[in-house]
Formats: sequence, C-alpha cells, structure tokens
Amino acid sequence: MKILIAADGSKHTKDMLAYLGTHAWLTESNQYTVLTVVPEVPRRAASYVDADVVKGYYQEEADKVLEPVRAFFAQQGVPAEFQHKVGHPAEAIAHEATQGNYDLLALGSHGHGVLGNLILGSVATKVLSLCKVPVLLLR
Repeated sequence: MKILIAADGSKHTKDMLAYLGTHAWLTESNQYTVLTVVPEVPRRAASYVDADVVKGYYQEEADKVLEPVRAFFAQQGVPAEFQHKVGHPAEAIAHEATQGNYDLLALGSHGHGVLGNLILGSVATKVLSLCKVPVLLLR
C-alpha cells in the first residue's frame, strides 16, 4: 500500500505516528511518504529579500517538522520518503494525495470541534472535502 502521511510537527502528528506504530500500520511492505506543507511567505514580504533566503526559510521550516519524523521512522526500522511543499496546507496535501496515486492519506486532527471549525477553519476538514483518496484521520 502506498501511504501519504501529512505532518505538521504538532502533538497531533506525534499522536498519529504513535498510533500507526502501535497498531501495525508501519510495515516494510508499505511505501511511505511523509509530507509537510509550509505556508507561503506573502509575495510582498518575499519581494524584499533574496529568493535564496525565502527558499532557505522554507527548507528550515520543513526540517523542523520532518527531522523528528525521520527519527521516528528510523527507530521503527521502516523506510520512508520525506518531502515538503509550499502553499495552503489542505490544498497541497489533498493535491499530493490525489496526484501521487496514494492508496491512503493519514493525518492527525487538532479536534477543535464544530464551533472551532466554524471560527478557525480546519485543515483536516478541508482535506476531507478535497481529497479523492481514503483518509485515515486520527485525533
């Protein structure tokens, strides 16, 4: 099975990984890609700095999220690919899940509840509405 794991570096990502690890989801027979999405720097702000500075910023932010996940997969002895995208998290995650021909998307949810989603919005809710592949949503 080809599985995309969306990671944002939060406690919910750690909980989701712990769940996958303890419920026999992490096996060498599956193919894993871990994706984090860095929100785009506003164009006006980016225009004041060199493009390499912005690119470096994106890489640093992605590494903050991906390094602990790399360590987790290494500890589990399961190979995985790691990548980052720049943009709106829900849109980028759903797009990658669909375009990458994944069999499953796994992500953690902050679980704000109905009122929180109305006020704050929810990446998980938007991913569910946009994604064309099965989603394992853990909270």
